[in-house]
Amino acid sequence: MIDLSDFDENGASNPKNTIFGLPFSEEEARLVIVPIPWEVTVSYGRGAARSTEQIFKASMQVDLYDMDFPDAWKEGYFIQPINPRILLKSDFLRKEAELYINFISEEEEGVSSNKFMCKSLKDINEGGAFLTNWVYEHTLNLLEKGKLVGLLGGDHSTALGFWKAIAKKHGSFGMLQIDAHCDLRVAYEDFIHSHASVTYNALKEINEIERVVQLGLRDFSRGEWEYICNSNYRVVAFLDRDIKKRLYEGEHWAKICQEIVDTLPQKVYISFDIDGLDPKLCPNTGTPVPGGLESEQVHYLLRQIHKSGRQILGFDLVEVGVSENNWDANVAARELWQLCNLMVANNPQ
Repeated sequence: MIDLSDFDENGASNPKNTIFGLPFSEEEARLVIVPIPWEVTVSYGRGAARSTEQIFKASMQVDLYDMDFPDAWKEGYFIQPINPRILLKSDFLRKEAELYINFISEEEEGVSSNKFMCKSLKDINEGGAFLTNWVYEHTLNLLEKGKLVGLLGGDHSTALGFWKAIAKKHGSFGMLQIDAHCDLRVAYEDFIHSHASVTYNALKEINEIERVVQLGLRDFSRGEWEYICNSNYRVVAFLDRDIKKRLYEGEHWAKICQEIVDTLPQKVYISFDIDGLDPKLCPNTGTPVPGGLESEQVHYLLRQIHKSGRQILGFDLVEVGVSENNWDANVAARELWQLCNLMVANNPQ
Protein backbone atom coordinates (compact mmCIF):
# COMPACT_ATOMS: atom_id res chain seq x y z
CA MET A 1 0.00 0.00 0.00
CA ILE A 2 1.29 3.45 -0.92
CA ASP A 3 2.16 5.81 1.95
CA LEU A 4 -0.69 8.33 2.15
CA SER A 5 0.19 9.75 5.55
CA ASP A 6 0.79 13.23 4.08
CA PHE A 7 -2.36 13.23 1.95
CA ASP A 8 -5.50 14.84 3.35
CA GLU A 9 -8.46 13.05 1.83
CA ASN A 10 -10.82 15.61 3.41
CA GLY A 11 -9.05 18.64 2.02
CA ALA A 12 -9.38 20.53 -1.24
CA SER A 13 -8.19 18.64 -4.31
CA ASN A 14 -4.89 19.56 -5.89
CA PRO A 15 -5.23 19.89 -9.69
CA LYS A 16 -1.48 19.29 -10.02
CA ASN A 17 -2.15 15.70 -8.98
CA THR A 18 -3.93 13.16 -11.16
CA ILE A 19 -7.70 12.74 -11.58
CA PHE A 20 -9.82 13.42 -8.45
CA GLY A 21 -6.74 15.17 -7.04
CA LEU A 22 -5.20 11.82 -6.08
CA PRO A 23 -1.43 11.69 -5.43
CA PHE A 24 -0.52 8.70 -7.61
CA SER A 25 1.77 8.15 -10.56
CA GLU A 26 0.88 5.67 -13.29
CA GLU A 27 3.39 3.19 -11.88
CA GLU A 28 1.85 3.43 -8.41
CA ALA A 29 -1.79 3.30 -9.50
CA ARG A 30 -3.65 0.02 -9.69
CA LEU A 31 -6.26 1.43 -12.08
CA VAL A 32 -5.30 3.44 -15.16
CA ILE A 33 -7.83 5.56 -17.07
CA VAL A 34 -7.13 5.93 -20.79
CA PRO A 35 -8.73 8.97 -22.47
CA ILE A 36 -9.46 8.63 -26.20
CA PRO A 37 -10.18 12.01 -27.85
CA TRP A 38 -12.02 10.72 -30.93
CA GLU A 39 -15.41 11.61 -32.43
CA VAL A 40 -15.03 11.24 -36.19
CA THR A 41 -18.39 9.63 -36.95
CA VAL A 42 -20.73 11.37 -34.51
CA SER A 43 -24.17 11.81 -36.05
CA TYR A 44 -25.43 14.92 -34.25
CA GLY A 45 -23.75 16.93 -31.50
CA ARG A 46 -19.99 17.28 -31.14
CA GLY A 47 -17.78 17.66 -28.09
CA ALA A 48 -17.01 14.17 -26.78
CA ALA A 49 -13.43 14.29 -28.05
CA ARG A 50 -12.72 17.21 -25.75
CA SER A 51 -14.65 16.14 -22.66
CA THR A 52 -11.66 14.77 -20.74
CA GLU A 53 -10.36 18.21 -19.79
CA GLN A 54 -13.73 19.22 -18.35
CA ILE A 55 -14.15 15.87 -16.56
CA PHE A 56 -10.70 16.25 -15.03
CA LYS A 57 -11.60 19.74 -13.79
CA ALA A 58 -14.94 18.53 -12.41
CA SER A 59 -13.27 15.59 -10.68
CA MET A 60 -11.56 18.02 -8.32
CA GLN A 61 -14.97 18.66 -6.74
CA VAL A 62 -15.73 14.98 -6.08
CA ASP A 63 -15.50 14.03 -2.41
CA LEU A 64 -13.39 10.92 -1.94
CA TYR A 65 -15.60 9.26 0.64
CA ASP A 66 -17.68 6.45 -0.90
CA MET A 67 -19.91 4.76 1.67
CA ASP A 68 -19.87 1.47 -0.25
CA PHE A 69 -16.15 1.34 -1.03
CA PRO A 70 -14.52 3.89 1.30
CA ASP A 71 -10.90 2.80 0.81
CA ALA A 72 -10.87 1.60 -2.78
CA TRP A 73 -9.17 4.78 -4.05
CA LYS A 74 -6.18 4.13 -1.80
CA GLU A 75 -5.04 1.48 -4.28
CA GLY A 76 -4.46 4.30 -6.74
CA TYR A 77 -6.15 5.77 -9.82
CA PHE A 78 -4.30 7.58 -12.60
CA ILE A 79 -5.42 9.18 -15.86
CA GLN A 80 -3.03 9.23 -18.77
CA PRO A 81 -2.51 12.46 -20.73
CA ILE A 82 -4.48 12.92 -23.93
CA ASN A 83 -2.58 11.79 -27.00
CA PRO A 84 -2.39 14.92 -29.21
CA ARG A 85 -1.81 12.85 -32.33
CA ILE A 86 -5.13 11.04 -31.83
CA LEU A 87 -6.98 14.32 -31.26
CA LEU A 88 -5.43 15.93 -34.33
CA LYS A 89 -6.38 12.95 -36.48
CA SER A 90 -9.92 13.02 -35.09
CA ASP A 91 -10.30 16.72 -35.88
CA PHE A 92 -9.06 16.29 -39.44
CA LEU A 93 -11.22 13.26 -40.22
CA ARG A 94 -14.25 14.82 -38.53
CA LYS A 95 -14.20 17.63 -41.08
CA GLU A 96 -14.13 15.06 -43.87
CA ALA A 97 -16.97 13.14 -42.23
CA GLU A 98 -19.13 16.26 -41.98
CA LEU A 99 -18.67 16.93 -45.69
CA TYR A 100 -19.45 13.31 -46.49
CA ILE A 101 -22.60 13.23 -44.32
CA ASN A 102 -23.84 16.42 -45.97
CA PHE A 103 -23.12 14.98 -49.40
CA ILE A 104 -25.06 11.74 -48.94
CA SER A 105 -27.93 13.66 -47.32
CA GLU A 106 -28.33 16.34 -49.95
CA GLU A 107 -26.82 15.24 -53.26
CA GLU A 108 -28.57 12.99 -55.73
CA GLU A 109 -25.42 11.67 -57.41
CA GLY A 110 -23.95 8.52 -55.92
CA VAL A 111 -20.74 8.49 -53.92
CA SER A 112 -19.05 6.23 -56.47
CA SER A 113 -19.18 8.99 -59.08
CA ASN A 114 -17.46 11.54 -56.83
CA LYS A 115 -13.72 10.89 -56.45
CA PHE A 116 -13.35 13.32 -53.55
CA MET A 117 -16.10 11.62 -51.55
CA CYS A 118 -14.69 8.18 -52.33
CA LYS A 119 -11.32 9.25 -50.96
CA SER A 120 -12.92 10.82 -47.89
CA LEU A 121 -14.83 7.63 -47.10
CA LYS A 122 -11.66 5.58 -47.52
CA ASP A 123 -9.72 7.93 -45.21
CA ILE A 124 -12.45 7.86 -42.57
CA ASN A 125 -12.75 4.07 -42.56
CA GLU A 126 -8.98 3.64 -42.47
CA GLY A 127 -8.85 6.12 -39.61
CA GLY A 128 -11.39 4.10 -37.64
CA ALA A 129 -9.38 0.93 -38.19
CA PHE A 130 -6.21 2.73 -37.07
CA LEU A 131 -7.88 3.98 -33.89
CA THR A 132 -9.27 0.56 -33.01
CA ASN A 133 -5.86 -1.05 -33.42
CA TRP A 134 -4.15 1.71 -31.43
CA VAL A 135 -6.58 1.34 -28.54
CA TYR A 136 -6.21 -2.46 -28.65
CA GLU A 137 -2.42 -2.37 -28.41
CA HIS A 138 -2.36 0.42 -25.83
CA THR A 139 -4.90 -1.11 -23.45
CA LEU A 140 -3.57 -4.66 -23.88
CA ASN A 141 -0.14 -3.42 -22.85
CA LEU A 142 -1.63 -2.04 -19.62
CA LEU A 143 -3.58 -5.24 -18.96
CA GLU A 144 -0.44 -7.32 -19.46
CA LYS A 145 1.29 -5.15 -16.86
CA GLY A 146 -1.39 -6.16 -14.38
CA LYS A 147 -3.25 -2.84 -14.41
CA LEU A 148 -6.99 -2.48 -14.13
CA VAL A 149 -8.11 -0.30 -17.02
CA GLY A 150 -10.98 2.07 -17.72
CA LEU A 151 -11.51 3.89 -21.00
CA LEU A 152 -12.80 7.46 -21.20
CA GLY A 153 -14.23 8.51 -24.58
CA GLY A 154 -14.69 10.09 -27.05
CA ASP A 155 -17.54 8.55 -28.92
CA HIS A 156 -18.60 4.94 -28.41
CA SER A 157 -16.52 3.61 -31.30
CA THR A 158 -13.40 4.21 -29.19
CA ALA A 159 -14.20 1.20 -27.02
CA LEU A 160 -13.96 -1.54 -29.69
CA GLY A 161 -10.19 -1.92 -29.45
CA PHE A 162 -10.41 -2.17 -25.66
CA TRP A 163 -13.06 -4.88 -25.92
CA LYS A 164 -10.68 -6.82 -28.16
CA ALA A 165 -7.93 -6.42 -25.58
CA ILE A 166 -10.27 -7.63 -22.83
CA ALA A 167 -11.07 -10.73 -24.94
CA LYS A 168 -7.37 -11.39 -25.54
CA LYS A 169 -6.55 -11.08 -21.84
CA HIS A 170 -9.59 -12.71 -20.22
CA GLY A 171 -11.28 -14.94 -22.80
CA SER A 172 -15.08 -15.18 -22.81
CA PHE A 173 -17.11 -12.46 -21.13
CA GLY A 174 -20.44 -10.69 -21.19
CA MET A 175 -21.08 -7.00 -21.57
CA LEU A 176 -23.55 -4.70 -19.87
CA GLN A 177 -24.24 -1.83 -22.28
CA ILE A 178 -25.99 1.15 -20.71
CA ASP A 179 -27.18 3.17 -23.67
CA ALA A 180 -30.11 4.95 -25.28
CA HIS A 181 -29.14 3.28 -28.56
CA CYS A 182 -28.44 -0.28 -29.66
CA ASP A 183 -25.38 0.63 -31.78
CA LEU A 184 -26.23 -2.35 -33.99
CA ARG A 185 -26.35 -0.56 -37.34
CA VAL A 186 -24.25 -1.94 -40.17
CA ALA A 187 -21.69 0.69 -41.27
CA TYR A 188 -23.99 3.59 -40.41
CA GLU A 189 -23.69 6.40 -42.99
CA ASP A 190 -21.15 4.12 -44.74
CA PHE A 191 -18.70 4.47 -41.83
CA ILE A 192 -17.52 0.97 -40.88
CA HIS A 193 -16.32 2.13 -37.46
CA SER A 194 -19.30 4.34 -36.70
CA HIS A 195 -20.25 4.96 -33.09
CA ALA A 196 -23.69 3.65 -34.14
CA SER A 197 -22.14 0.36 -35.33
CA VAL A 198 -19.77 -0.42 -32.46
CA THR A 199 -21.83 -3.20 -30.85
CA TYR A 200 -22.56 -4.77 -34.24
CA ASN A 201 -18.83 -4.76 -34.99
CA ALA A 202 -18.03 -6.23 -31.60
CA LEU A 203 -20.46 -9.12 -31.97
CA LYS A 204 -19.16 -9.77 -35.47
CA GLU A 205 -15.45 -9.59 -34.67
CA ILE A 206 -15.13 -10.73 -31.04
CA ASN A 207 -16.27 -14.32 -30.58
CA GLU A 208 -15.39 -14.14 -26.90
CA ILE A 209 -18.37 -11.88 -26.21
CA GLU A 210 -20.94 -14.38 -24.95
CA ARG A 211 -23.76 -11.90 -24.51
CA VAL A 212 -24.52 -8.20 -24.59
CA VAL A 213 -27.17 -7.05 -22.15
CA GLN A 214 -28.49 -3.65 -23.21
CA LEU A 215 -30.17 -1.35 -20.72
CA GLY A 216 -31.99 1.93 -21.26
CA LEU A 217 -32.70 1.50 -24.98
CA ARG A 218 -35.24 3.95 -26.35
CA ASP A 219 -34.11 4.96 -29.86
CA PHE A 220 -33.37 2.28 -32.45
CA SER A 221 -34.16 1.16 -35.98
CA ARG A 222 -36.33 -1.69 -37.20
CA GLY A 223 -33.19 -3.45 -38.42
CA GLU A 224 -31.57 -3.23 -35.01
CA TRP A 225 -34.66 -4.61 -33.29
CA GLU A 226 -34.79 -7.50 -35.75
CA TYR A 227 -31.11 -8.17 -35.06
CA ILE A 228 -31.85 -8.44 -31.34
CA CYS A 229 -34.87 -10.69 -31.90
CA ASN A 230 -32.85 -13.00 -34.15
CA SER A 231 -29.70 -13.09 -32.01
CA ASN A 232 -30.66 -16.25 -30.08
CA TYR A 233 -30.28 -14.23 -26.86
CA ARG A 234 -26.71 -13.18 -27.62
CA VAL A 235 -28.21 -9.70 -27.29
CA VAL A 236 -30.74 -9.18 -24.50
CA ALA A 237 -32.55 -5.85 -24.43
CA PHE A 238 -34.14 -4.17 -21.42
CA LEU A 239 -36.06 -1.39 -23.14
CA ASP A 240 -36.58 1.87 -21.29
CA ARG A 241 -40.33 1.82 -22.05
CA ASP A 242 -40.69 -1.68 -20.60
CA ILE A 243 -38.73 -0.80 -17.47
CA LYS A 244 -40.82 2.32 -16.91
CA LYS A 245 -44.05 0.38 -17.41
CA ARG A 246 -43.04 -2.19 -14.83
CA LEU A 247 -42.08 0.50 -12.34
CA TYR A 248 -45.30 2.42 -12.94
CA GLU A 249 -47.29 -0.76 -12.29
CA GLY A 250 -45.65 -1.39 -8.94
CA GLU A 251 -42.62 -3.60 -9.56
CA HIS A 252 -39.44 -2.84 -7.66
CA TRP A 253 -36.19 -1.77 -9.26
CA ALA A 254 -34.48 -4.43 -7.16
CA LYS A 255 -36.43 -7.17 -8.94
CA ILE A 256 -35.65 -5.77 -12.38
CA CYS A 257 -31.97 -5.48 -11.47
CA GLN A 258 -31.91 -9.10 -10.37
CA GLU A 259 -33.26 -10.12 -13.77
CA ILE A 260 -30.54 -8.06 -15.46
CA VAL A 261 -27.81 -9.58 -13.28
CA ASP A 262 -29.12 -13.09 -13.92
CA THR A 263 -28.67 -12.64 -17.68
CA LEU A 264 -24.97 -11.80 -17.29
CA PRO A 265 -22.20 -14.43 -17.38
CA GLN A 266 -19.58 -14.69 -14.65
CA LYS A 267 -17.17 -12.25 -16.28
CA VAL A 268 -18.65 -8.83 -17.06
CA TYR A 269 -17.51 -5.71 -18.86
CA ILE A 270 -19.41 -2.43 -18.32
CA SER A 271 -19.90 -0.13 -21.30
CA PHE A 272 -21.51 3.10 -20.13
CA ASP A 273 -22.71 5.48 -22.82
CA ILE A 274 -23.72 8.56 -20.85
CA ASP A 275 -26.83 9.01 -23.02
CA GLY A 276 -28.30 5.99 -21.26
CA LEU A 277 -29.09 8.46 -18.47
CA ASP A 278 -31.97 10.91 -18.42
CA PRO A 279 -30.83 13.83 -20.62
CA LYS A 280 -31.26 16.26 -17.75
CA LEU A 281 -28.01 14.68 -16.55
CA CYS A 282 -26.26 14.79 -19.94
CA PRO A 283 -27.95 17.45 -22.10
CA ASN A 284 -24.89 17.97 -24.30
CA THR A 285 -24.21 14.34 -25.17
CA GLY A 286 -24.00 13.70 -28.90
CA THR A 287 -27.48 12.24 -29.37
CA PRO A 288 -29.67 12.89 -26.31
CA VAL A 289 -32.99 11.04 -26.07
CA PRO A 290 -35.89 11.76 -23.66
CA GLY A 291 -36.37 9.13 -20.98
CA GLY A 292 -33.53 7.11 -19.56
CA LEU A 293 -32.09 6.12 -16.21
CA GLU A 294 -31.30 8.04 -13.05
CA SER A 295 -27.69 7.85 -11.91
CA GLU A 296 -28.59 6.16 -8.63
CA GLN A 297 -30.50 3.46 -10.52
CA VAL A 298 -27.29 2.66 -12.37
CA HIS A 299 -25.24 2.71 -9.17
CA TYR A 300 -27.65 0.30 -7.49
CA LEU A 301 -27.45 -2.08 -10.44
CA LEU A 302 -23.65 -1.99 -10.48
CA ARG A 303 -23.55 -2.75 -6.77
CA GLN A 304 -25.84 -5.74 -7.35
CA ILE A 305 -23.49 -7.05 -10.03
CA HIS A 306 -20.64 -6.76 -7.55
CA LYS A 307 -22.62 -8.46 -4.77
CA SER A 308 -23.49 -11.33 -7.12
CA GLY A 309 -19.85 -12.41 -7.17
CA ARG A 310 -19.36 -11.65 -10.85
CA GLN A 311 -15.97 -10.34 -11.91
CA ILE A 312 -15.86 -6.93 -13.55
CA LEU A 313 -13.09 -6.90 -16.16
CA GLY A 314 -13.13 -3.28 -17.25
CA PHE A 315 -15.30 -0.33 -18.18
CA ASP A 316 -15.70 2.54 -20.57
CA LEU A 317 -17.51 5.86 -20.10
CA VAL A 318 -18.25 7.50 -23.44
CA GLU A 319 -20.21 10.20 -25.31
CA VAL A 320 -19.82 12.84 -22.59
CA GLY A 321 -20.52 16.30 -24.01
CA VAL A 322 -18.93 19.64 -23.21
CA SER A 323 -20.72 22.80 -22.09
CA GLU A 324 -20.07 26.26 -20.72
CA ASN A 325 -21.19 25.31 -17.21
CA ASN A 326 -19.46 21.89 -17.16
CA TRP A 327 -22.69 20.16 -16.08
CA ASP A 328 -22.18 17.07 -18.26
CA ALA A 329 -18.61 16.73 -17.03
CA ASN A 330 -19.76 17.17 -13.44
CA VAL A 331 -22.13 14.21 -13.79
CA ALA A 332 -19.55 12.19 -15.72
CA ALA A 333 -16.86 12.75 -13.08
CA ARG A 334 -19.15 11.22 -10.47
CA GLU A 335 -20.05 8.29 -12.69
CA LEU A 336 -16.34 7.76 -13.32
CA TRP A 337 -15.68 7.80 -9.56
CA GLN A 338 -18.32 5.14 -8.99
CA LEU A 339 -16.91 2.97 -11.79
CA CYS A 340 -13.35 3.26 -10.50
CA ASN A 341 -14.29 2.38 -6.92
CA LEU A 342 -16.43 -0.54 -8.08
CA MET A 343 -13.70 -1.86 -10.36
CA VAL A 344 -11.05 -1.90 -7.66
CA ALA A 345 -13.33 -3.29 -4.95
CA ASN A 346 -14.49 -6.03 -7.31
CA ASN A 347 -10.93 -7.17 -8.02
CA PRO A 348 -9.27 -7.60 -4.62
CA GLN A 349 -5.54 -8.16 -4.58
